[in-house]
Amino acid sequence: MEEQNQMKVQQMPRIGDIAPDFKAVTTQGELQFSEYNKGSWVILFSHPADFTPVCTTEMSAFATLEKEFAQWNTKLMGLSIDSIHSHIAWVNNVKKNLGITMRFPIIADIDMKVANLYGMLQPGESQTAAVRAVFFIDPHGKIRLIMYYPLNIGRNMDEIWRVLKALQVADENGVAMPLNWQPGDKVIVPPPKTVDQMEEREASDYEMVDFYLAKRDI
Repeated sequence: MEEQNQMKVQQMPRIGDIAPDFKAVTTQGELQFSEYNKGSWVILFSHPADFTPVCTTEMSAFATLEKEFAQWNTKLMGLSIDSIHSHIAWVNNVKKNLGITMRFPIIADIDMKVANLYGMLQPGESQTAAVRAVFFIDPHGKIRLIMYYPLNIGRNMDEIWRVLKALQVADENGVAMPLNWQPGDKVIVPPPKTVDQMEEREASDYEMVDFYLAKRDI
């Protein structure tokens, strides 16, 4: 049993891995993930179950911000271990009660195939409900950041926005982000790799804490 658990942990996707591909039935029809991901970022996230209170607050928030995510070349895709009929009924229920339509695809993962593929089903928390996982996947299909939340704690949408923007700004400018970075803050320039680069840095207009820690505006 211990060896089986270790194997499951080793098979879970990690940062830097290519996101496992899959074909699934969703509320927007049958989709191949690699095709959905092509050319854009994807935030793939799971929730424990339809018609539950915390999940309703989270999924409604994602739905409300879907257009804003699209402006950052980012698509959304949800998942829970529920049937497509349950998903559709829940989408309709939320629309009627909150006036919010979840138009992004929600995977019907009744056989737990995708949940297991992405390590969303963690038996120590639940054997039948996916934890609140969030995968940030870039346009090349690479997993760039992973968040996990337990069943009883809702996600922080501000942090999801912050890290998405941080990843994209860092990629575009070849920089790193300091603690608590927010859009508009200074970024960290990669440390010098040669003496010449060190001397160039010392003569630059960077905010120099020391030769290995320098910040600049974007």
